[in-house]
Amino acid sequence: MLVALTGGIGSGKSTVAARWVELGATEIDADVLAREVVAKGTAGLRSIVEHFSESVLDADGSLDRAKLAGLVFNDQQQRKILEGIIHPLVQKAAKERTAAAQTEIVVYTIPLLAEVSSPLQFDHVVAVSCPATVRIDRLVATRGMTKEEAAARVAAQLDDSAREALADFVINSDCPLDELLAEADRIYSQFEVGS
Repeated sequence: MLVALTGGIGSGKSTVAARWVELGATEIDADVLAREVVAKGTAGLRSIVEHFSESVLDADGSLDRAKLAGLVFNDQQQRKILEGIIHPLVQKAAKERTAAAQTEIVVYTIPLLAEVSSPLQFDHVVAVSCPATVRIDRLVATRGMTKEEAAARVAAQLDDSAREALADFVINSDCPLDELLAEADRIYSQFEVGS
């Protein structure tokens, strides 16, 4: 069974995914794949350098993600070019990883499910949602962002309603951790019985 898990930055989807892994699922994370496909020596990194120049590389020849983000964050055309390089590579890797997974339940954590059409066929889609103000506070507390940086990241993504519209299940993560984990457990049990 293939389950898409989506949610905006700071929504709590990583907490839900980690819980499902504890319960026996395999997680494939689109963000991890996005880093892997542009690692040093990959065709993805070569394509990025061809377009954006070697100025986006660290001294050791790996991608300087912060520098690249600075170039594309406020430039929609450049961001589309970057997405055109990375997204097909991520989708190919995701198909390969899901096909190779050995567990009954595979969770594909894909923050941009509402923005990017995935070629994968999901048995269920789960959205993790919470108010933008909560997400901003979480990013400040856990990722060292300023309030302004966190607000810009949250504002750059679609709002929760776009992800919820695609979902079979919605988890509200604006709650204590034990309640969030209990809801994750409840939904996971429904996957197990194949509902």
